Amino acid sequence: MEATLCHGRVAHLRQRPARHGFTYGVFFLRLPLSGLDRIANCWLSVDRWNVFSVMRADFGARDGSEPLAWARGQLARAGITAADGEVVLQAFPRMLGYAFNPIAIYECQDRQGRLRSVICAVSNTFGEHHSYVLAHADQRPIDDGDWLTARKAFHVSPFCEVAGHYRFRFGTDAAHPAARIDYHDRDGALLVTAISGTAHALTAPALAHAFFRYPLMTLAVIARIHLQALRLWAKRVPWFRKPQPPLQETTFEQPGLGSPPSGG
Repeated sequence: MEATLCHGRVAHLRQRPARHGFTYGVFFLRLPLSGLDRIANCWLSVDRWNVFSVMRADFGARDGSEPLAWARGQLARAGITAADGEVVLQAFPRMLGYAFNPIAIYECQDRQGRLRSVICAVSNTFGEHHSYVLAHADQRPIDDGDWLTARKAFHVSPFCEVAGHYRFRFGTDAAHPAARIDYHDRDGALLVTAISGTAHALTAPALAHAFFRYPLMTLAVIARIHLQALRLWAKRVPWFRKPQPPLQETTFEQPGLGSPPSGG
């Protein structure tokens, strides 16, 4: 698989106690981690500053080591042996030295290119991180329309408790990547978040186009998070104090929680 740049959208909808939604245009990268050092061009660097940059210290163990080795370690801890092929990282790059990734998605394939596991590495605005390792209980391939579940263990938003569970669904068409994450609390479905896009070759002209189409996008990510928080506060949505982060850095999928939301 070749590295790609994807133009797409992020959408978010809250169901209650006040209905609240937004959609933003974004771009993101999809990078085969076995070839991370081969993605560089005049607009994009690995582990050094450029207009766009991918820093190993932003991903995986966040210590500058190989994200691929970290992903393999997470799979081993989960006992997932079927994902023995490429690992594709989907994330925002640094843009003029800055990026914030609310979620980085590691798609873990087998040697035939079939999706077997997904690691969702979540970050909050307090500088904390947590990963959810997802797979079918029997490690069969993950197909379009399959739902995977995990208990919520990590504080992301002050407007949601650390309770309930997530439901995840991933598209398997590399030309049109898509991911959906639904959050269910004690009263049922509360949030729907989705990111989707169309893939293009990761070339210098494509990066130049993204730079001018989405000026300061990575800075806008964090700014929009705070803007939406203000709007929720104005709608009098209850907020919750931040708890201590979980002792374990990883939560593993729990099959069989609930049922898929109506309408898919």
